Amino acid sequence: MSKKKNTRSRHARMIGRSLVWLVVLALVLPLIPYALAYKDTVPGAVPNPGTTLWEDVRQRNAPVSGQTQVGGVDAGILINPYGETWRVFRMQYLVPGGAILAGVVLALISLVFLVRGSMRIPGGESGEKLLRFTAYERIVHWFVVALFWLLGLTGLILLYGRFVLIPLLGPEGFSVTASASKEAHNLFGPLFLVAILMLLAVFIKDNLYARGDLKWLLKGGGMFGGHASAGRFNAGEKIWFWLAVLGGIVLSVTGLILEFAILGQPRVVMGGSHALHGIAALVLIVVSFGHTYLATIGMEGSLNSMTNGYVDANWAKAHHDRWYQEMTAGEGSDSPAEERGAGDAPADGLARPVPDN
Repeated sequence: MSKKKNTRSRHARMIGRSLVWLVVLALVLPLIPYALAYKDTVPGAVPNPGTTLWEDVRQRNAPVSGQTQVGGVDAGILINPYGETWRVFRMQYLVPGGAILAGVVLALISLVFLVRGSMRIPGGESGEKLLRFTAYERIVHWFVVALFWLLGLTGLILLYGRFVLIPLLGPEGFSVTASASKEAHNLFGPLFLVAILMLLAVFIKDNLYARGDLKWLLKGGGMFGGHASAGRFNAGEKIWFWLAVLGGIVLSVTGLILEFAILGQPRVVMGGSHALHGIAALVLIVVSFGHTYLATIGMEGSLNSMTNGYVDANWAKAHHDRWYQEMTAGEGSDSPAEERGAGDAPADGLARPVPDN
């Protein structure tokens, strides 16, 4: 009797074990193809079709473009990741970096003015005047200046307005100001390319490298090593000229790419143009602080050259001696400037010193 019970118990255990193994095999066997399919995946990663699809949509692994009936560049891309890249660059680098750069330059200019003051004309005004810029040259210069600061101020409002103007004007006031700035920026922006090309055509002949430019730079424009000889434009002015021209072309080209999105450029080009536009604009604006300072309160007699066109002879001798020598080389051969009219250039292109009326 006891032997029969042991036999039945052993059979029951065998049947139970068999059932367990059948259940395990039934659960494990269907998973084997999946294990073989993902054997090359990263250890510990759990593949998820939904996650893979979303990564493809976000283009995290490679550029992905779908199919769509909507026409246009990048129409087959659901999400543009370059927008987030530009936003991070703008908020974390461009905005604070531009503010720091402008603050440092303004602080240095203020320090120079407090320590040195305005650079006076050596020996004072002589009473003799030289025609430095013709009426047409001054018109081109002020045309560029007007557009530069209109576009510069409207651009700065769009870049920094939320930080500066919202506390002053409130959200509604800033909204109106920003909207008007954007429209003005877009409307007058294309004219800046015309102005830059006019500036290049008018002044390029006197802004090429010439004898003495390197020596002028080594002397720091006269700050190191005594008097620095210069022609019509010194090396510093030439650097500013080419920086303004090349930077202006970069601003104009990138601005046209941003303004006329219908030309077919992809969004990655738009994002890169936006970044380059912002960098070039901030660099030109900051460097223009130094040019504006020297042309106004930083150097006595400089502003007259772009208002009435004339500079004092002593000013010319001190800052542009080689140009002064060229302009006065044949001093006695022509009639005085007052007989030609104050705003007219001489027939031979040379300006003569004349008494100050």
